[in-house]
Amino acid sequence: MNSLGRFTPFAILAVSAMLSACVDQAGAAKAPAAPPPAEVAVLTVAPQRVALSTDLPGRLEAARIAQVRARVPGIVLQRAFHEGSDVKAGDVLFRIDDAPFQATFQSAQAALAKAEANLAQITLKAQRYAALVDTNAISKQEFDDVTAAQKQAAADVATAKAALATARLNLGYATVTAPITGRIGRAQVTEGALVGQNEATPLATIQQLDPIYVNLTQSSSEVLQLRQALAAGQLKSVGRGEAKVRLLMEDGRPYPHPGKLLFSDMTVDESTGGVIVRAVFPNPDRLLMPGLFVRAQLEQAVSENAIVVPQQAVQRGADGASVMVVDPNNNVAVKPVKADRSQGDAWIVSEGLKPGDRIIVEGVQKVKPGATVKAVTWTPGDAGKAAKDGKPVALQVKAQ
Repeated sequence: MNSLGRFTPFAILAVSAMLSACVDQAGAAKAPAAPPPAEVAVLTVAPQRVALSTDLPGRLEAARIAQVRARVPGIVLQRAFHEGSDVKAGDVLFRIDDAPFQATFQSAQAALAKAEANLAQITLKAQRYAALVDTNAISKQEFDDVTAAQKQAAADVATAKAALATARLNLGYATVTAPITGRIGRAQVTEGALVGQNEATPLATIQQLDPIYVNLTQSSSEVLQLRQALAAGQLKSVGRGEAKVRLLMEDGRPYPHPGKLLFSDMTVDESTGGVIVRAVFPNPDRLLMPGLFVRAQLEQAVSENAIVVPQQAVQRGADGASVMVVDPNNNVAVKPVKADRSQGDAWIVSEGLKPGDRIIVEGVQKVKPGATVKAVTWTPGDAGKAAKDGKPVALQVKAQ
């Protein structure tokens, strides 16, 4: 009997089954495994109180400007300040030759003394005549003449006093003082210059720089939309004196000191279609200069239940803005939204989202609508770590 004869039919069937199982196992090992769901960082939408701010262009303006002028004619004898320095109200700036005014003042003093002496003499005479006229020692006409002379002498005294006051003022004007506290610019005259001849000659300019104003321009359409939203109850007005203003310098750097809103003009500029809004800022370091172009972030209203989402969560296309949301079954869907107002690095969504919606902030590029994902909580500044570790972290959305 040959070697094949030793194998029974049952043995042959067992070997065939074993070979088939090995083939099935090898095939199963070669089949690719299904990929795990993609991890995305999500933000759960919750309403919050947000102060709505508007970016507006503007220019700085000194709080007060005083043009120092010569009020009396004369020769400038001295300049008593350093150009570009800070001066206080009442500080001496210029001295004009006061010799003529001193002489006029002394002459007025003498004229007043003479008028007062004459009035005293006439008064005594009138008193004596008053006693004599009752006894008919003098005529009524003589008494009336003395009474009139007394009144004339009193008028002369008043005139002399006025002349003396004028002479004192002119003498004082010869010493030019600072009308306000601020920074003085360059001198517009030098010693020896003749000033005040038939005009008030400009001598220098003082500007008060602390605090300093910023005049902002807001379009009338924005003002109208804001007032309509306030009237409809969609927004609340910021309390008087509570509206904060933050300044961005010409190079984009933020100004360290916050300001406050003073007023909004009631008239629309016909040439620009804008409304002037004025704010005031402290300027202790004199960093802000009049005429400088700036941008300001002005708080004008408050939304009590605003939906705020990070900017990277909002996608914009031909059909408008949209966000990707994760439903309770962890499936991805697209929701169109209306996000027409920015707040820092976030968008304020007015339509399309409701509290409790989970929107995808990180990982949008890895998923498509209908896909199943693994959602982890997103947090600003640590989104990558959260998505990597899969650990929930506290949500902090900054809102001014």
